[in-house]
Amino acid sequence: MSTRLLLGDTHPFDILFKDLFKDTENFVPAYATKPPHPLDIYETKDGLVFEVACTGIEKDAVRISTEDRDVIKITYEKPKEVDNTEINYIHKGIAKRSFNLAYKVASKYDLEGSTAKMENGLLTITIPYAEASKPRTLKID
Repeated sequence: MSTRLLLGDTHPFDILFKDLFKDTENFVPAYATKPPHPLDIYETKDGLVFEVACTGIEKDAVRISTEDRDVIKITYEKPKEVDNTEINYIHKGIAKRSFNLAYKVASKYDLEGSTAKMENGLLTITIPYAEASKPRTLKID
């Protein structure tokens, strides 16, 4: 056994990887300084669905656009806050920060046929399957 381990002397290499795989430690991913905006992306029998949290955001303030026939962008620019001295927050936990999301969507989905709705602070974007990717039956001659 190494005398370094017995004496408790720690090598810099040991410090670098100390507790790297422990769940209880404060190991934080690189993006933790600005956490990603909360959203769910899932697939249904009808296509691809994006659910984006938009708590306290008006639907007219969110912009959805497509680029190059395979990229969907969802953006919100938070308006500048007016200094309101009448509000004395005890806890401020609702994040109404700006976000700029962009996702490349596979060609099996039809971005042009997308629909969007906002209900109860949840923006839902549905992207149907492209006609070419839908299952079809071939007739045998």
